This record gives sequence, structure tokens and C-alpha cells, in this order.
Amino acid sequence: MSSNQGQLFSDSVMAQIKERFHFVDRDIDGRERLFFDNAGGSFRLKAASAAFANIDALPDCPERIHERALYLQDIQDRGEADVRHMLNARGGSVYFSLTASAAMFEMVRAVMEHVPGGNAVTTILEHPSSFDALSLYCERTGRALRVAPSNPETGGVDADAIIALIDEDTTLLSVMYASNISGAKLDIAAIVERARAKKPDLFIIVDAVQHAPHAVIDLQKTPVDGINFAPYKFFGCRGSGVSWLSQRLAELPHHRLQAKEKGVWELGSPAPAQFAVVSAILDYVAWVGAQFSDAEDRRERFVQGMQRIESHERALLTLMLDGVGTQRGLRAMNGVQVYWDHDDLAQRDLIVGIGFDGLEPTAAVREYEQRGVIVYERIGASLYSGRMLRSFNLEGAVRISPLHCHSPDDIARFLAVTEEVAAIR
Repeated sequence: MSSNQGQLFSDSVMAQIKERFHFVDRDIDGRERLFFDNAGGSFRLKAASAAFANIDALPDCPERIHERALYLQDIQDRGEADVRHMLNARGGSVYFSLTASAAMFEMVRAVMEHVPGGNAVTTILEHPSSFDALSLYCERTGRALRVAPSNPETGGVDADAIIALIDEDTTLLSVMYASNISGAKLDIAAIVERARAKKPDLFIIVDAVQHAPHAVIDLQKTPVDGINFAPYKFFGCRGSGVSWLSQRLAELPHHRLQAKEKGVWELGSPAPAQFAVVSAILDYVAWVGAQFSDAEDRRERFVQGMQRIESHERALLTLMLDGVGTQRGLRAMNGVQVYWDHDDLAQRDLIVGIGFDGLEPTAAVREYEQRGVIVYERIGASLYSGRMLRSFNLEGAVRISPLHCHSPDDIARFLAVTEEVAAIR
């Protein structure tokens, strides 16, 4: 395969990867199952689940002086350091919250209530946690909300469309790294550079929840003020959202305990188990990187691992679109429409949206489940989908989101099932 088409893991590495996750090939009841809804919550690393269970079982409070408390403090310190390794973040503040959505609302509020300006900019494809947060605080602060439109061909938002809305009076730019509807990546590096050229002190917050499990993020190349991700979509556990805030954002007025430093956003007792989950995620990705690199630096091994994950997923995307052996791909199937399809696979995460002739998305999802395949219906009535779908003039789509721990055989099986579903009239 060409670099644009990615490169698959070897069979031996693939087998080791699958072994590190729960329930990749079979459900909890032992039945064979293809779980292709990882954008809604990914497969769990066995090490992450074990780390959470082991640490969360301890009754000790880390805010004490005894031995076990110090042990928990070390876990937190390592987890915070690993967040910085993941993002290549320096300075600023790491913030663990209940959800990534909650943190997004808090970051938007801090900027909108305390930074001057007359407008805020976002895109039509944002997750409700960022779009609704910006809408709410534009209304509360009397600012204009400027929304960049989607590109129906790519499934993303063009950088030009975003930059055209920014001026010297813009308070905040809130933008996602990649769409969880279409999988289209936004050119964050270009957007940040061009936005700051128009307004050097512009605050920028990025929603990386969809994109973080699929490619390298480097805040030294994309210097934003706030960014978040969700461990449960990144091979980890539910129950936390992780954010990094620049120093100037972290020190804006926010809900905090007065005795703590201005840049601290943590409220209440920390949850060391959630920090342990992040370290388990980084350990795993670094292990992937170590299969291909002798790098000793933890960040570099993580980067190598994410690059290999991205390349394998691009190869899976190629197979899904063009076929596996004699099995036809989605592009060649009768009765199937592939949405937002274009040839530059480097600009897409491993998400595909499709439609069926004569079968609406919800019914198609049920047919998939009867055949042992889990996918997700994106429909106009959903608060998580409607605004985005309307921007594409679509009423619905079936979202397919495998993960790097899937193999070409898994893709072939999925495609065979899809042909069966497409034959239903």
C-alpha cells in the first residue's frame, strides 16, 4: 500500500494487540461480535481496567502523609506527566473532570466571561458540549456567534471558512480536531497559525475527543489554550475527562478552592485511579511504538505508537472502501452510498458514514446487530447528530467506527454483512 493508504500491522503484532483488549472478537457472553462503534466508546485495555480497579479499591485519601497516600500521590504525578507526554504540553495546567464535556463548558465560560470582544467563532460540526457552551455564553454575554459551515464533499470544515469569521473583535475560537460524524480532520495547525496571524492574542480551545485515539497531537506545533480528550474513547475507562489549559486560560477566574493556586481547576478530592488509567493508555501506545523503534524517550515511543496506529487504521479504511481480496468494498456495493468520500485518506480518521437504498439508518443498525455487528445510527432527531446532518442535507447515516485492534479479516466480515443488509428491500 502507498503511504496514503497506510500500512497494516504484521499478524504477530496484530495478535498481541488484540490480546491486550477486552471483548474484541467476542461479547461478554462469548458470542462472536464485531464492535464497530468505537467512536462512541472504544474497546477497553485490560491494563487500564485493571489499573482502575486496583487503585480505586484503596480507601486511602491521597491528601495525607502516610505511605499509601504518598503512593497515590505518585500515581497522580505520573498520570499528570503522562497527559503532558500525550499532548506534548509544557507549562499550563492539567485538569481531570467528570467528563470532557463538563470541562469544555468550564473552559468556554472562563474565556467568555472574562476576556473582552464582540464575537466568538465555531463550526457547525462541533459536539454539543462545545457548540452549546459557546451558544450559551454568547447569549449571556451579548456576543455574536459566528458559525463556519461544513464542506459536504469532505465532511469537514475548510480552514478558509473558519478564518474568514475571525477578526480583531473575536473573543474565542472553539473548534474540533476531527468530526465524530464523518471522521474528517480539520487542519488545526493551519487554523491556529492563520487565526493568530489575524489576532495574536486570540484564545483557542480545541475538542480532541474524537481525534486523540487516532493520531499524534503536538501542542508545540499547534499552540492552543485549551484541549480535551476522553479516556473512555481512548482505550481507557468511563468516569473522567482530561484537559490541558494554557497558563493564561488556567488563571482566568473559575470555580476553585481559594487556598489553591490560581491555575488549579481541580475541585474536591482527586481520583488517583483515573490518573492510573491514563498512564496505562500511554504505556500501551508506547509498547506499540517499541515494536518499531528503539527510542528511549517516553514521549517519542508514544509518538511512534500513535503513528503506527494511524497508519494501520488508514490501511483498514482503504480496505473498507475498496475491498479485501475478492470481497467488494463499500464504494463498489450496490444499494450503498458512501458519504463524504474522497481520496485523501490522510485527512480522515477511521470513521465511515453510509446510507442504504430503501432502508433507513435505524433499521439498518438493527439488521447489523442481528448479524453480530454493532454500528450506530446518526439521525436528524438526535441532539448529537441533527445539526451536523442538516448541514450536509442528510436525514441520517450509519456510522462505522472500527479501531486499530481490528484486522483485515474483521473488515472482510463486516463488508460481507453489509452486502447482506444492502440486499434487504
